[in-house]
Amino acid sequence: METKKIPLEDVSYFSSTFHAYISQNEKLKPFYRNYASVESAGEQMEKKQFPADRRSTLCQVLREQYADMEVPESVSGKISLLEKDNCYTVVTGHQLNLFTGPLYVILKMITTINACEELKKAYPDKEFVPVYWMASEDHDFEEINHFHFNGSTYKWDTDQSGAVGRFTLDDIKPLLAKVAAFPPLFLKAYQGAKTLSEAVRHYMNSLFGDYGLVVLDADDRRLKKMFTEVMRDDILNNSIQPLVDNTSERLDSAGFKTQVNARQINFFYLEDDLRLRIENTDSGFTLVDGDRDFSREEMETIISDTPEKLSPNVILRPVYEEMILPNLAYCGGPSELIYWLQLTAIFEKYDLAFPMLLPRNFAMIIPQHLERKWNKTRCSLNDLFLGKHDLHNKIAMRDSQRQVELNGQKQAIEKAFEEIREQALSIDPTMSQHVEAQWARTENRLDIIQKKFIRAEKRHHEDTLRQAEDVFDQLFPGGGLQERHDNIINFMQTDPDIVKKLKEMLSPFDYRFNVIHYGE
Repeated sequence: METKKIPLEDVSYFSSTFHAYISQNEKLKPFYRNYASVESAGEQMEKKQFPADRRSTLCQVLREQYADMEVPESVSGKISLLEKDNCYTVVTGHQLNLFTGPLYVILKMITTINACEELKKAYPDKEFVPVYWMASEDHDFEEINHFHFNGSTYKWDTDQSGAVGRFTLDDIKPLLAKVAAFPPLFLKAYQGAKTLSEAVRHYMNSLFGDYGLVVLDADDRRLKKMFTEVMRDDILNNSIQPLVDNTSERLDSAGFKTQVNARQINFFYLEDDLRLRIENTDSGFTLVDGDRDFSREEMETIISDTPEKLSPNVILRPVYEEMILPNLAYCGGPSELIYWLQLTAIFEKYDLAFPMLLPRNFAMIIPQHLERKWNKTRCSLNDLFLGKHDLHNKIAMRDSQRQVELNGQKQAIEKAFEEIREQALSIDPTMSQHVEAQWARTENRLDIIQKKFIRAEKRHHEDTLRQAEDVFDQLFPGGGLQERHDNIINFMQTDPDIVKKLKEMLSPFDYRFNVIHYGE
């Protein structure tokens, strides 16, 4: 396999704010601390202070979560390293997608693992542990209840609600029956686990355990205990929203679009089969779409005695993460990393080191049969990112034996209009505006003529255009990037070692788009 690296500025699927981050735009620098690089990690380690008692609690929780599994030495060894004060984490987080979900979930894990290996080479006296933070408390099941394989969508139908990590797997059997031919590691994970969190830990351990990936479920009372200061500030004092709003206004003023909005209270109430948003009332608090109210005293008791019943939203999940992990960097996708920029003031409030924001690897995998078809079009791999319309135009004009463009003719006409404009100026200066208006109309008509020429020329190259379009549609399903749609199993079926190969081929801290292909 080979990889062709495409500059991200040539891939039109990312926001301008993300491009500004990648290019280290000066206007964006006030909203983060250290840019994600091997060199910056040294300064980041100096900033990150993590108490020994928190290390001990973290390791205790992790060992209990892995207690019912066969844990490779690579994982148990990493957990033990976390007790040492010279050990740091690089973390990525994601929802509990079925069968891993879109390809980019795999890319996030690989980037996180490889980043730790790169940092170890650069700082041999330090230890680095890759961590997958399971979004087990998320309650938006509609986002994760399906996956795409071979052009079909597979869905898990269940009436369960609340935090998805707590979902039992009794009613997932009909789905498993439909995918019985899938790699055994997935079926074993779902059949041997009691909850969705357990199943995801199992299959992630099978895929990445040999590389030392540690899977953490932060839905734990002992970990939430570390977070009670923030719970009080947010729920009882509503002190978080003004910090985020102020930073968001500054980002907007600098010309950058923001991703998320803070609420007056940024916690959910989490219990049994519900996860409901908490809101202020005149007498205390209420649960949105629920039937429970709390006095201020009752809420203070919950925070002190049962903090596991409180779950942070997207605004405070990053803060929770940094409070319970000795973390250096968060690895995420474009949208994720951009919303972190809105949170810097919260980190300053709690004297927390703001982590490096590490963009995950970006990649497209071209199966051999599609690569053969693409090669017949005589287009380059870069041409894939032109977009379907521009790709068709390029093929038509490249293969045409006729003059399609109006370059020379248009320039000659434009020159004639310039001479007419100068003549008009000598007669009456006000007439030049009339000449310019006529040129604008003429230029528009010339463009229409050229488009019709190109459209007619395309009819002479229908076979090539059809081949190119077929490849394009399969690599950009629904017009979007493959990595956001296709499941890794699409590629494991024909290449069982695809995950290992991707890990070997992809480089962290290299912020380019990888086109993975098999070659001739």
